[in-house]
Amino acid sequence: MTLVERRVAQEPLLRIEGLKTYYPIKRGLLSRTVGNVKAVDDISLELYPGETLGLVGESGCGKSTIGRSIIRLENPTDGRIWFEGQEITKSTMLDLRRERTKMQMIFQDPYSSLNPRMRVQELLAEPMRVHGLATGAELETRIDHLLDTVGIPRSYKQRFPHEFSGGQRQRIGIARALSLNPKLIVCDEPVSALDVSIQAQILNLFKELQRELGLTYLFIAHGLGAVKYISTRIAVMYLGKVVEIGTKEQIFANPRHPYTQALLNAYPVPDPRKRGQERIVLQGDVPSPASPPSGCRFHTRCAYAQAMCKEQEPLLQGEEHAVACHYPLTAG
Repeated sequence: MTLVERRVAQEPLLRIEGLKTYYPIKRGLLSRTVGNVKAVDDISLELYPGETLGLVGESGCGKSTIGRSIIRLENPTDGRIWFEGQEITKSTMLDLRRERTKMQMIFQDPYSSLNPRMRVQELLAEPMRVHGLATGAELETRIDHLLDTVGIPRSYKQRFPHEFSGGQRQRIGIARALSLNPKLIVCDEPVSALDVSIQAQILNLFKELQRELGLTYLFIAHGLGAVKYISTRIAVMYLGKVVEIGTKEQIFANPRHPYTQALLNAYPVPDPRKRGQERIVLQGDVPSPASPPSGCRFHTRCAYAQAMCKEQEPLLQGEEHAVACHYPLTAG
């Protein structure tokens, strides 16, 4: 089913429109605001039930800020967010508490995201107690089931986080996210801190859980291998903007934005015949999000930039495969 057909067949689980998240820059004795770091600048996305949207880009492009803004760990500066057809942009803390049982987040560092003073049993029980989902024997049963689901022996539930490996700690983080029976999980670079062999195990666990529980993922990463393996669609970000979005087949086989092409060109391909081929090397540094370039934000590093690129900001255009570029690349 194409994206257009899916829009007709079902409503998106999550929809964000014109999302902006700015951080003020304050200076002087009176801490006056002299500017803003535009971490997320006018992003619109849709996420459908049961799919995985991969969000990729260089460090500092705003990927994690989008995830935190959706969960409302960060308050957006502007824009609107809908979850299951209900706008949650300006929800009260009480409303958010109810919605957060359906939206959970898995963080990059599996150690710092777990309270080192709490045993695994307490880490998993706390969310369910707070939201009144289970008590007593039922709570114990649910904890055992969660541990079974993520592949942690039940006998380990009295251990502390430091007694586990990195991969096991991330499994505990996943179990904690699953404890409230969510529909959407925001995965903020959940495998980047793990060894490569462990990454594969965790990615397989994510796919297995999605099949069994019907989960929807926003999968944030800068490693293209993980995104290619797990994603249904991929959105490419640069300096607070989405510059290209499409199915993973479209993005990898036919990148239309020069930045996407450069990202894919830097991705190591396990093919000896392609070793030594000329690679696209981006010139210069990423501009500051506090003072982004005029026009297309990528024009300062783009080999195809022309006069229009410096003056006019390109819009994200297209249906199933959209690109924000005045001179998009063609196939081949």
